[in-house]
Amino acid sequence: MSMTNLFAELGLNEQILEGVEALGFTVPTPVQSKAIPEVLAGRDIIASAQTGTGKTAAFALPILQVIAEASRTAREQQAAEIAADRRRKAGEGTSCDDLAVAEKAVSSNEGAASGNDSPPVLADAIEKGASTSAKVNPDGSIAKPRRRHHIKKKLGTSSSRAEKAKTKRPGAGGSSATAAGSGAPKPKPRRTSRRRKGTRKQGDNALSRQADPNAHPFGPFALVVTPTRELAAQIEEVVSVVCEKTRQRAVVVMGGAKFKRQIKGLEAGCDLLVATPGRLIDLMDHDHVNLDCVQCLVLDEADRMLDMGFWPSVRRIVAACPKKRQTLLFSATIPPSIKGTVDAMLTDPVTIEIARVGQTAETVEEHLCPVVQSQKIQLLEALLNTGGASGERPDRVLVFCRTKRRADDLEKHLKKTGIKVDVMHADRPQKARERALESFRGGKVQVLVATDVMSRGIDVSGIDAVVNFDVPMDPEDYVHRIGRTGRAGATGHAYTFVAPDEITPLREIEYFTRKLVPLWELAGFDYDETRIVPNDHRSTTKPTRNLFSGSRGRGRGFGGGRYGRHY
Repeated sequence: MSMTNLFAELGLNEQILEGVEALGFTVPTPVQSKAIPEVLAGRDIIASAQTGTGKTAAFALPILQVIAEASRTAREQQAAEIAADRRRKAGEGTSCDDLAVAEKAVSSNEGAASGNDSPPVLADAIEKGASTSAKVNPDGSIAKPRRRHHIKKKLGTSSSRAEKAKTKRPGAGGSSATAAGSGAPKPKPRRTSRRRKGTRKQGDNALSRQADPNAHPFGPFALVVTPTRELAAQIEEVVSVVCEKTRQRAVVVMGGAKFKRQIKGLEAGCDLLVATPGRLIDLMDHDHVNLDCVQCLVLDEADRMLDMGFWPSVRRIVAACPKKRQTLLFSATIPPSIKGTVDAMLTDPVTIEIARVGQTAETVEEHLCPVVQSQKIQLLEALLNTGGASGERPDRVLVFCRTKRRADDLEKHLKKTGIKVDVMHADRPQKARERALESFRGGKVQVLVATDVMSRGIDVSGIDAVVNFDVPMDPEDYVHRIGRTGRAGATGHAYTFVAPDEITPLREIEYFTRKLVPLWELAGFDYDETRIVPNDHRSTTKPTRNLFSGSRGRGRGFGGGRYGRHY
């Protein structure tokens, strides 16, 4: 059976199928097969699937078809409004020409009668619908108004001013005592018009500009909210290919990009809007975007969008959308902690669970590397040179650090050793982040050091290994991190460097994934004796404390502590 028939069985129309073929999709993934029919049926969805399973296409393809009718109607209305504006402007232009000819004749006659070369005659010049007063030239043409400079004139004659200057200036024909006793105020220092470097004049912000009166915007009819700029740009790559076939318009608004370009895109009309929360809130506050027409709302990486960091902004966005809408939540992990929030947003949702919460991809081989903090850089260098478990020198390695400063320091150290490396985190400019990602995709750099800004939704093919230089504090981040490799059926390796002070987050990861991370040691590497090697028989079930157990097991001795008995 052909690819087209496989996707056609899901209910997609011909235009969407052309976009699917242009994307190069062959067979629908499990999450696509289950989600697309439900979206086309108008149901709310909670979908969780492993990373790299095609969640973006699972919601992008059907929502473009859902809003197709609204898009067509909006375009017809926009075309009618533009045509009406052109007819109105054409009619106003004819009347303006007639009036100008009449004014020219009147002004020439009045000038000849008065005998003045430049008669102070005022006429009404109509330009672009506005009426202004202007002088008429001797030939009858209307002169352009001159800009008046308001200059404060000083009182008194030139001689009196010279005398005052002598009295004010000590040693110039008068004494300083006379100048002081005259009671004349001291001249204020002249203020220069120089601005400090990096400052901005009031009104330079593009957000504060007025909306274009000639624009006839429409939409958006579908809204996709993502936590990171990179994920928004990746969704745009998929959506833009399909929109070329459906003749729909997708606009992406995110931080780090120019406001003017995004505002112009919205004023031209928008069917599908992909946005990060912060930038979308800014545009909403300045009335550059209206969400009253949203029919489909998608929260990508829903677990991150509904946590405490993003929730205030997401709550405002959800409140601005119509209550009668279709809401879709997609993520690799949807923990039970957000269940209350999800129930309040969705109406009778369909739950699609391709993999249980916390399950990692089967194509990723996980390795636990016990090491002390001072040896992490040495172990990483040895891993890059030897190839690690694969035995082959990796071409692309993604290294995750916990903080931005730590990522910068690691990047500088690796660069000194001659390794082609780049860094990516939230403090870097958007252009630099895009260049780093493209260099990593193109194979120009071997190692990309990043924070968790790269852990979610970023699809880079050919990543040989992922290294958790620091153990993530959030177990869900671990699942997303190692999911950057082993995508599209390929095999990848994930290495987790665990120091003695990182045992607790490691155990939380194993409780979350319900499996142990296998121990692995690099042959020939001289490990420090102070490292802690976990017990192979440690439990994957989180211990619970009996309410009436007293203080047993609270100590730091043998068998005590939160996780001491497992090691």
